[in-house]
Parts: sequence; C-alpha cells; structure tokens
Amino acid sequence: MEPILHNYYRSSTSLRVRAALALKGIDYEYRSYHLRKNEQRGDEYLVINPQGLVPALEIDGVSLSQSLAILEYLDEQFPGLPLLPNDPKARARVRSLAMLIGCDIHPLNNLRVLGYLRSNFGADDEGIKEWFRHWVAEGFRAMEVRLSTEPETGQYCHGDDIGIADICLVAQVVNNKRFDVDLMPYPSIQRIFDECMQLSAFQQSMPMVQPDAE
Repeated sequence: MEPILHNYYRSSTSLRVRAALALKGIDYEYRSYHLRKNEQRGDEYLVINPQGLVPALEIDGVSLSQSLAILEYLDEQFPGLPLLPNDPKARARVRSLAMLIGCDIHPLNNLRVLGYLRSNFGADDEGIKEWFRHWVAEGFRAMEVRLSTEPETGQYCHGDDIGIADICLVAQVVNNKRFDVDLMPYPSIQRIFDECMQLSAFQQSMPMVQPDAE
C-alpha cells in the first residue's frame, strides 16, 4: 500500500518529510489539511494523530507523527540514501544540528504559538514578525558558528552527504522568508541552503509547487 502523507503545503515540518520522501525515492499519496481552517482538528484526522498536527505519515501499517521521528524511521527502513552517518559521533552531531532547529527554533515559531500571541497578547503583524525573527536569530547565530568553524562541515551540514540537518535547515530558511528574516549574517547557512536547492528532491518539496498551494 502506498504511504499517505497528511500535510499542509506551507508547513515547514511537512516540507521536511516531503524532502525526505523525495530523497529516498518513495512515492506517496498527498493529503492536505488547511491549518488556518483547522482542518487538522477534524475527528477523522484526530484518529490518525491525536495531537491534531501535521505531518503524519501512514506507512507499513502504522501512523507516524513528529517529523524528526518520521525522518529517522524512513532512514532505517529505506537505507538507499542514508540521512544519518554510521559513526555514532557523526550521528550525534547531525542530530544536534537538526534539533537546534527542530526543538529550539521551530516550536517557538509555529502557527499555534503565533496565533496565541495574537489572540491572547494582542500582538500585531509586526510584533509577530519580531517574535519570529528573534527566535530564529537565537538559533541561527549558534548554528552559523558551528557550521563555519567545525571541521565536519562540508558541502552540506555534515560532510558532503545530505542529511536530516540539511532537511531541517532548508525547511527553516523557506519558512523564514515569510517573516523577512535576513540571511546576510549567516553565510554558511545560506551557502548550504543554496547547495541543497540544486537538488530536485528539494525543488519538488517546496510549498508553492504542492497541489494545495495558494
């Protein structure tokens, strides 16, 4: 049975999974949930993911949530193009870079948080953007230092092979554009993003080429 990806075109975590599926060459059925219309809170979808969040991936008879967990599952079950190195120290570095974005930047800037700031604290559009840019800067400053000084950095975040850190980086940079984040202070991040965007797997994962793009 073909995997089913439950996602939203503009969701950066959904972009991560689309990119991983493309890199692995896995065909899937695309199902869309409009987050601003709360379609992900419908009863049918809550059976698939009780959190009411995207993405979720139905594959191999199970329903998986949380994008980083999905990426690691795909890497373990479809090893053709590895997204994590074999060496434990290298794996820890790649996970650390991915989590810098996935655990420290994104949770503070996702749609639920931004909506709460607006509805409960009266934040206007510029206030929302300032909040978003602040937390990106907090994470990207550290990531730029690491990518520019650690010898393990290569063409991509770790050496010359694409990995989950690159997937997270691309998704975050794409998300940043809606909030006018300036990448000038982060030349290593910009360089790696540009390298990734040469690959068709990332090109076909972009928000505006998805069937539900608006």
